[in-house]
Amino acid sequence: MPKQRRDTGEKNFVAPQLIRLRAYKGLSQRDLAHELQLIGYDIDKNVITRIETYQRYVTDLELKALSKIFQVSYSYLIDGRKTEEDERLHPTL
Repeated sequence: MPKQRRDTGEKNFVAPQLIRLRAYKGLSQRDLAHELQLIGYDIDKNVITRIETYQRYVTDLELKALSKIFQVSYSYLIDGRKTEEDERLHPTL
């Protein structure tokens, strides 16, 4: 069974939020990959590039890691909607 894609053919929903979060924290793709590796996730710069260009699916483990690094909810990563906790932690995001 083929994997589902968005109507536009893109393979994930998190790309725009990931790009925004990296800019917000002033991280390059390489910096983010390094931070993820420090907390035990084997994600390199090329994976980040492929996610941000909609060429790669994002696993639940990767969502968890990104949520932890950026201190945002899964909801924010997936659809860009901030929870009250997101708003409290990142009012200017």
